[in-house]
Amino acid sequence: MQEQLSAILAKAQAEFPGILTRPEYEAAKARYVGPHGELTAIMKQMGAVPKEQRPVFGKLVNETKVQLQALLDATLARLEQLELASKLGPAIDPTLPSPDVGPGTSHPLTLVREEMCRILHKVGFVIADGPEVETEYYCFDALNTPADHPARDTQDTFYLPETARFANVSKKNREERYLLRTHTSSVQIRTMLKGAPPIRIVSPGRVYRRDTTDATHSANFHQLECLYVDKNVTVSDLKALLDYIFASLLGKETKTRFRPHYFGYTEPSFEVDLSAKHLPKVNKEWIEIGGCGMVDPLVFDAVGYDSKVWSGYAFGMGLERLAMMLYGIDDIRHFYQNDARFLRQFA
Repeated sequence: MQEQLSAILAKAQAEFPGILTRPEYEAAKARYVGPHGELTAIMKQMGAVPKEQRPVFGKLVNETKVQLQALLDATLARLEQLELASKLGPAIDPTLPSPDVGPGTSHPLTLVREEMCRILHKVGFVIADGPEVETEYYCFDALNTPADHPARDTQDTFYLPETARFANVSKKNREERYLLRTHTSSVQIRTMLKGAPPIRIVSPGRVYRRDTTDATHSANFHQLECLYVDKNVTVSDLKALLDYIFASLLGKETKTRFRPHYFGYTEPSFEVDLSAKHLPKVNKEWIEIGGCGMVDPLVFDAVGYDSKVWSGYAFGMGLERLAMMLYGIDDIRHFYQNDARFLRQFA
């Protein structure tokens, strides 16, 4: 019996190094340890072995089985390496120049954001940044958005677990929760709390809302908001700036208009509409592009500004919507699919 086991092991040791394909491996495995394999046949003879010899016989069979399995595992690992090598192809020389054609390009949203910041920089605005993880105070309370406001509902806002802690994001009140910011207006609050006016900032960045993704909506998107605080700021100043921005970005033929609206942190408040039929795929006379208004005195009170001395305006808009208008894109999802064919069009 021992001679039979030794012969099976020797046979496998000679055969397995020559196996080069997965079918050959499976066939060899079946011949040795399959239901009708050579080792399996010997194991079936256990019942015919005298009782006193069974421990020795069992030990020999198990040792042979372990060694055979090690040969099978090593063969399979070698085949997997061969299969991977065949997929990768011949080795590459890392000292050779890259075969990529041309340099990389900026994302269309990056192009629009940088262009908007350049336009606003020309009239004195500076870029301000803030955390994407925010607290209820900076995102809602200081912006005159009470606890019962629909925007604070869990169906609209991504709240983080109450046990979440962020050492680099300060809280105003210990009881408030962390959330993913729903707008970049929180940057305006943090900026005003840092110093006295006059202030002239632009705050571009990613924001998050519980929107169902479709051609015009996304759970995460990008906003650009501006805040100007000084003495004797009026609605006409706000309208003049928006006219300048959109004429610079979209062309001199672009027109803007205000429609009365409600925002908790501005009073009076307006929706901003654009007329830009000279752009591709703009089929309407007027398109809603953002919101604006004069900063509500309650917001100034929250940050310690004297609303009888200071006034200001704020406005915001989605960068995706601007990019879609500017480049004639009809589906917001194209921005996030990382399709190089789509992105290279904006080089």
